[in-house]
Amino acid sequence: MQDITTPLITNDIVVFGLIAATLGLIFWAASGPTPFLQRFFKIVPTLLLCYFMPAIYNTAGVLDGTVTKVYNPIARDVLLPGALVLLTLSIDLPAIFKLGPKLLIVFCAGTFGIMAGAVVSFLLFSWIHPETVAGDTWAGMAALSGSWIGGGANMVAIREVFQVDATTFGQFAVVDVAVASLWMAVLLFLAGRAREIDARSGADTRALDELTAHVEAYQAQHARIPTLTDLMLIVGVGFGFVGLAHALAVPIANWFAANVSWASQFSLTSSYVWVVVLSTTFGLILSFTRARRLEGAGASRVGTLLLYFLIACIGMQMDLLSLLDRPWLFGLAVVWMLTHITCLWIAAKLTRAPLFYFAIGSQGNIGAAASAPVVAAAFHPSLAPVGVLLGTVGYATGTYLAYITGITLRALAGG
Repeated sequence: MQDITTPLITNDIVVFGLIAATLGLIFWAASGPTPFLQRFFKIVPTLLLCYFMPAIYNTAGVLDGTVTKVYNPIARDVLLPGALVLLTLSIDLPAIFKLGPKLLIVFCAGTFGIMAGAVVSFLLFSWIHPETVAGDTWAGMAALSGSWIGGGANMVAIREVFQVDATTFGQFAVVDVAVASLWMAVLLFLAGRAREIDARSGADTRALDELTAHVEAYQAQHARIPTLTDLMLIVGVGFGFVGLAHALAVPIANWFAANVSWASQFSLTSSYVWVVVLSTTFGLILSFTRARRLEGAGASRVGTLLLYFLIACIGMQMDLLSLLDRPWLFGLAVVWMLTHITCLWIAAKLTRAPLFYFAIGSQGNIGAAASAPVVAAAFHPSLAPVGVLLGTVGYATGTYLAYITGITLRALAGG
């Protein structure tokens, strides 16, 4: 008798084919071949469906997104860095700087919201359901704050600092994926309604509109029908620099680990962090060279295609039913997330920031550079590098700020 935990599809190549076919079907349906589909996709954003369909596959046992190598290493280590290079090589860096301090203010408010949310949720559940925060739950929360301020490397670093029990760490890893994935789905849904929301809230979108208009004007001016040579150059540049980033990342991370005592606090000993940083840096350098002309042949479109594969692969790690076993822990994480959202909303309201600032100020923390560019690109492909830059800031500060959060939680727990 077959083990009920064994997914229907275990072959990674078949999984890759299923994801590719699913994305193709979704985009065909989104093109509106029937009146029903036209109405449906006016309500449900294409990107959101690309995220949730693989999640349904994972939940239903069609595949196991946590085991398949389609996400790690293919999507995470190859497609994401490739997308970063291709989306960044057409970037207008001076125009991004014009987004100004307002974006950083909202981002910092999001970081503060995560730190404050840990304290608020811990105190609230100490009162309404003490069992939820009993024992070493505080340590698991500290690790989760590392993930939500920075990324996976920060979460693991905090696990080592506070010696988090394996069971507790595993439970919070599930909470991390489930709650963060749901929130990301909400942001993708809101991205499709950004203009209406900004208009109703009276947000100042001038800097953002100027940036996207400038990029669109550049694309229109240099647009051409891509030749086979153009496409080969796009793929060669994108993945060539991905290979270079991986070649340099390991020795750089090892050097920091061996020679800089505080490097681990800022995730500088993680080779993956360096892959993201180097891929983005290469793209920025290319944006000042003739390689930028590849944008006219569709470099950012290829980069966006890679991001759609990435978002589908992130989605297939999500188990929609995973938190039914620990509903109180899920409730704690929801209160935590709501505190983060509230701090973001207040900062955005006070600064008249557009929805994009709110969304990327959140995802730059919660998802870091692995998924922040996906949310940014949902607003406009040219904005993906902004997500990368803020996500990298999260990587740099995540361990340090999560350590402060952990010390605070330990004191509240009486440790």
